[in-house]
Amino acid sequence: MEDRMSTKAQEVALDRILVDRFKNGDASAFDEMVSRYWDRIFSMTNQLLRNAQDAEEVTQDAFIRAHKGLANFRGESAFSTWLYQIATNLARNRYWYWWRRKRDKSVSLDAPLGPDNTTTLAEVLPAEVETPGDVTVTREFVTRIGTGMERLGAKHREILVLRNVKNLSYEEIANILGISVGTVKSRIARARESLRSKLGDEFK
Repeated sequence: MEDRMSTKAQEVALDRILVDRFKNGDASAFDEMVSRYWDRIFSMTNQLLRNAQDAEEVTQDAFIRAHKGLANFRGESAFSTWLYQIATNLARNRYWYWWRRKRDKSVSLDAPLGPDNTTTLAEVLPAEVETPGDVTVTREFVTRIGTGMERLGAKHREILVLRNVKNLSYEEIANILGISVGTVKSRIARARESLRSKLGDEFK
């Protein structure tokens, strides 16, 4: 836990240096930010949108917005939190656009998970004790877990992705979504319960 905290502190410190360099006219600093965070932002938006092409567009747009807004970034939250917030808001807008345009069929509720998502979505409902047998069973059910995630409401899927896939703290999620830590905790609890109810008795 201590190592994770020190690594997080180092990341925040490096981000702060890059932000300062950018504000002082060093354009290459933003390129370094893109290199550091592109894969993470794409992974998150792809988990939310379940469509790689849309996720790539949202990721590009998030960095464009960040580039335009960075001059006014006051550092009240970590750069990563601010960037995740931009990307999450853009992904939300894209998700609702799908439903308004009847494009929800582009994300099949019964589609199997891609290879990159197998491990992370299995962790949404981790086994209490992972014996080799438990791991095998978990893999057998990964597709159903992904299907259950697809059937969750947007808010519940979003918060499980931020917590279980991105491994963000309650405080970071609260900052990204603009809600209290208490609301984060209760929404996660409701989201997990909703997911369990959609997956059936085996997951309870």
